[in-house]
Amino acid sequence: MIAIDLPTARRLALSVVRGQAAVTLIVALLSWAVADSRAALSAALGGGISTVASLAMAVLSFRGTAATDPQHAIRALYAGEAAKVAVVVVLFVVVLKTIRVVALPMLGAYIATFVVFWMALAGALPARAAVRLRDDAQR
Repeated sequence: MIAIDLPTARRLALSVVRGQAAVTLIVALLSWAVADSRAALSAALGGGISTVASLAMAVLSFRGTAATDPQHAIRALYAGEAAKVAVVVVLFVVVLKTIRVVALPMLGAYIATFVVFWMALAGALPARAAVRLRDDAQR
């Protein structure tokens, strides 16, 4: 079992949000350099949707009450995930109904933010698991 304390999990979640924002900016700038301002705006919107959704999940999932007991923690995670899905759906609907976007940069930036998430997860969990195993072995 891998255990991560709440402050560490909160820091990890917020670092993912910062990474997603950085990747969104990079993809938007590349879209502008390769195509035009509309492609850049589309990329910024696609990556921004994912970044805002991840921020909503991090805030709801890792607030102070989540640390009080396991049931609160799991409810907070479910609430955070539900909010994330709702934010993604609502923002995509709003953007697609109100702004004429370029699909490839928008979806490319959205997908690129998932790469940040999975890289952060892959990088953090083995390190946390190794620390946990070492601590357990020392006991």
